[in-house]
Amino acid sequence: MKYVNIKKGIFLRRPNRFIALVNIDGRTETVHVRNTGRCLELLIPGAPVIVVKAENPNRKTKYSLVAVNKGERLINIDSTIPNDVICEGIQSGKIKGLENTILLKKEVSYKNSRFDIFFESHDACGFVEVKGVTLVKDNIALFPDAPTVRGTKHVYEMIDAFYAGYQGYIFFLIQMKGGRYFTPNHEMDPVFSKALREAKETGVKILAYDSLITENTIILGDPVETKI
Repeated sequence: MKYVNIKKGIFLRRPNRFIALVNIDGRTETVHVRNTGRCLELLIPGAPVIVVKAENPNRKTKYSLVAVNKGERLINIDSTIPNDVICEGIQSGKIKGLENTILLKKEVSYKNSRFDIFFESHDACGFVEVKGVTLVKDNIALFPDAPTVRGTKHVYEMIDAFYAGYQGYIFFLIQMKGGRYFTPNHEMDPVFSKALREAKETGVKILAYDSLITENTIILGDPVETKI
């Protein structure tokens, strides 16, 4: 996936989870943050960031914040992008188990949930739920960075779909390069962690991949070990 009309800036502060103040070309701009998670370890005053200029000239905020530097590592925090990255990965045959997919649909309803991706191959069909990961501690990728009732609901709906005969995948896209392994953030949300463990025991596939990040691109990287 490629961004156009990017600019570099310096993060100043975040008045609420939807907006941030960023110094761009010497001016303080109010920008939209494309991630409602906490991102406390990333959005630190003085951090270099990447923003994208809005296509709509009438939008209240002229820019969206999509990436931040933490030390030498560039981290994409755009929560709207992981689904597209995974779809590209499936279509290019990069994801083990989904190489023979012949049909993809986004945002497909199942009972009381809406899964990110529906796929069909010649002999099976199923759902993929995608979670973007921006929290890394001691080079270990963690999800979530805040309690997620909605995320837990998706996991149990995926278990239900698996029992109904669908294949099920829960995919954690680490929105940066590297990470020794992925594990659920039990300390932050033990309920989600328990649900994910139940899903794996049921037969739902749990996958994690890192990403290749530049200032204006993000593409699927390599598989990362999961410890559930």
